[in-house]
Amino acid sequence: MSSDPQEGFRALSDPTRRAILIHLSRHDMSIGDVVAEFDVTRGAIKKHLLILEQGDMISVRTQGRERINHLELHGMKAVRDWFAYFDQFWDERLGALKQAIENKKDNH
Repeated sequence: MSSDPQEGFRALSDPTRRAILIHLSRHDMSIGDVVAEFDVTRGAIKKHLLILEQGDMISVRTQGRERINHLELHGMKAVRDWFAYFDQFWDERLGALKQAIENKKDNH
């Protein structure tokens, strides 16, 4: 588990990878299952899955001869936490806007 938001951003930067995550949010899938959902090569899907795994967005387990991909939230949490840092700035600005509106109401 990397917990590095940079890897998470990399994983989320591609629309195909984001679509794969949507599919995996519904159920675990083998590589073949994922390939069947897209009009790209098996090799391309394997690369996307590797990047998702490196970003802690998915985990992979072996089941017989298949690799089963499972949605994980570790990488998404790292990205969410990175964005959460900036919430304080929005809170300050929205608080100032609220105060300005209330002051204008009081003055009229």
